[in-house]
Amino acid sequence: MGLFITFEGPEGSGKTTQLRLLAEWLRAQGCDVLTTREPGGTPVGDAIRSLLLDPAYGEMSPAAEILLFSAARAQHVSEVIGPQLERGGIVLCDRFADSTLAYQGYGRELPLDQLQLITAFATGGLTPDLTFFLDLPVIEGLRRKRRDDLDDWNRMERQELEFHERVRQGYLALAADAPERWVVLDGMQPVGEIQAQLRAHAAAQLQGKGKCDEADPGNREQ
Repeated sequence: MGLFITFEGPEGSGKTTQLRLLAEWLRAQGCDVLTTREPGGTPVGDAIRSLLLDPAYGEMSPAAEILLFSAARAQHVSEVIGPQLERGGIVLCDRFADSTLAYQGYGRELPLDQLQLITAFATGGLTPDLTFFLDLPVIEGLRRKRRDDLDDWNRMERQELEFHERVRQGYLALAADAPERWVVLDGMQPVGEIQAQLRAHAAAQLQGKGKCDEADPGNREQ
């Protein structure tokens, strides 16, 4: 099996930028890296993403929301993530199942035990080998988002401040429960400093596993 690394964080944490930089570095080391995101990553997932993030669907129920996220994730694992890992490659994913527990569990306050069952079914029990959480105050993350046109904010970003605070605390609780998998980083640090830490942790995961020595360094991205 390959190496599965996920990136999590509140809005505006910079995880997407950090994922891209880490992918570039790993490819330079000769690694076979596939980058992807949730919701999305497949034609089915992208269609569901457009529904989930469209502000026009503000009336969507929490139950419908979790089931749509899970449907997109099931297709993502089956079509993209699973095959890459089976080939022995590396997957870097911008959000994964932990987002469901943080956003729908802690944010929407849905029962965590039910969400865990749904998520386990959707993923076939797949768990990341390493999860980076870029943490920063909610107000700062939303301020960063506000640099762009507010009209472009998606349905999740437009939730009330209290919702985003619950999401952040949920992430911290998840990280505390599984410290062997999670790496919590200060998202207020300069981009270069965060990237250096990510590379060190990724290199430690790869050391002695030979995943990059014989890998196809092709630049494949979903």
